[in-house]
Amino acid sequence: MSFKYVYGPVPSRRLGRSIGVSPIPPKTCNYSCIYCQLGRTVNLTNERQEFFPLEEILREVSEIPKERADVITIVGEGEPTLYSRLGELIRGIRQRVDLPVVVITNGGLLCESQVRESLLLADIVLPSLDAWDEKSFRLINRPHPSLKFDRVVEGLKTFTRKFKGEVWLEIMLMKNINDDDAALLEIKRIVDEISPKRVYLNVPVRPPAEPWVKPPDPESVKKAATILNAIALDFLISDGYRIDPQDAINEIVSIIKRHPMTESEIMNLFGKISDKPKELLESLRKHPKVILKHWRSMTFYHYKP
Repeated sequence: MSFKYVYGPVPSRRLGRSIGVSPIPPKTCNYSCIYCQLGRTVNLTNERQEFFPLEEILREVSEIPKERADVITIVGEGEPTLYSRLGELIRGIRQRVDLPVVVITNGGLLCESQVRESLLLADIVLPSLDAWDEKSFRLINRPHPSLKFDRVVEGLKTFTRKFKGEVWLEIMLMKNINDDDAALLEIKRIVDEISPKRVYLNVPVRPPAEPWVKPPDPESVKKAATILNAIALDFLISDGYRIDPQDAINEIVSIIKRHPMTESEIMNLFGKISDKPKELLESLRKHPKVILKHWRSMTFYHYKP
């Protein structure tokens, strides 16, 4: 069955096998992060809307094979807290699926009480913190003009204090941008004030929105992990994808719409479902919605909007 809002499962470096739920149109966000694997934000907005009918999303959730995943993750192609019926979406998923519900967010709207209340229904929330002041916030995350760094941080603190589930804070580390000692110590000060359950340290592992964004060297990652008391995730997982062999091409396209894949990941997956994986790969390359990007000696398959 072809789904519009639900995809995966996708292997997650933190969550295991994750079925994604995407309630936001492509590249609709209140940030336009320089490292985003989906490219620059096209619709930069801070206005919450019901972009897609809640009933349609929940209908697809009801039809997913429950045994295929470890968690249900609300994330997708934009910032999920922009979905105005997020709380109802989380509640509806919990009523239909006996799996933990996770929300991956940039955290920008946690300064709004209504957003914080809606997220209280989740099991795990993964907000981001890549900057340490207004200037670095504008450089790295390029937020909507109405968002201010201090308010975003206060929202993170307030939500973490009230949330009964677990907050796992994510930090994207980039070479010569936020990996020096001064930046890391400032970020650590803020992290300590937020007091999340876990801190994860990411590096760019897929082509970023801006070509000048580079991953730091391994020693810098180790140093940052020590300073921030964080778990470093500086690697790719190439196993854990599951697709329908009868609709392999369309299922891959559905995944890369939200989660670009390497050629080796795709070939590994095709090799498990077909004795002619190269023919499947060639068909995928010819798909009108597939574009190839080359980065760090790897070929990535991206979705063409």
